[in-house]
Amino acid sequence: MAREVRAFAVTVLTLAALGAAAGLLWSGIAPRVTLQVTDQGTLLADPTTQALIAADGWFAVITGGLGLVCGGCAWLAGRRWMLGVLLGLCVGGTAASFLTQWAGSAFTIGSVTVEAAAAAPGAAIVPGALQLTARGVLVSWPLLAVGFFALLEGMHGYRESSLRQPYGGQL
Repeated sequence: MAREVRAFAVTVLTLAALGAAAGLLWSGIAPRVTLQVTDQGTLLADPTTQALIAADGWFAVITGGLGLVCGGCAWLAGRRWMLGVLLGLCVGGTAASFLTQWAGSAFTIGSVTVEAAAAAPGAAIVPGALQLTARGVLVSWPLLAVGFFALLEGMHGYRESSLRQPYGGQL
């Protein structure tokens, strides 16, 4: 039982560390909206921009890809402690998604606030803070990690099963 708890803790902490790094990657790759500084505050410079959707898409690609990698690595490394690793993928993947969102958003907010405060009202166009608008993509990391782990385990179980051979291999 102690090994299961240790496997759970290691999995959660590893995925959380990857989540912070993924947030920095998301911050560097995803496009930002442009804002215009006015007397009423900051407004979208281009209301028809697709940058919000692209930022959500990049978040889903990064976290989903890392979910697949984590699910495969967890299956290879931790099949002896199946329950702890599987629960760790679920909890750690969820924590990693939230950390990715937090790190990606926090990394850009400071520079945007400083630029907007220094700009003259009405004339300045500044980059906006990175934010996640489609909250449903937060489940891509844990869903793909657990799903890929289960797929690999199912394929391995089928290959090793005595039911795979007709009549239990008695022909």
